[in-house]
Amino acid sequence: MAKPNVEEVVEEIARQTHTPQETVSRMYADTWAQYNEGAVIRDYLHVLVAKRVRENLRNGSGGKH
Repeated sequence: MAKPNVEEVVEEIARQTHTPQETVSRMYADTWAQYNEGAVIRDYLHVLVAKRVRENLRNGSGGKH
């Protein structure tokens, strides 16, 4: 499975949620680190991370995982 370009994913989430790219980028990196720690299967990790960042922004948790 081809992994998407992280910058493109961050730009898309920022556009969809009307959030600064810097904020989304930081949240994506933090969430990636959290999910990646101890993960055995990483094939779909980027999908799960993007979903969690979108959910956090939509729910107003702004970086709280």
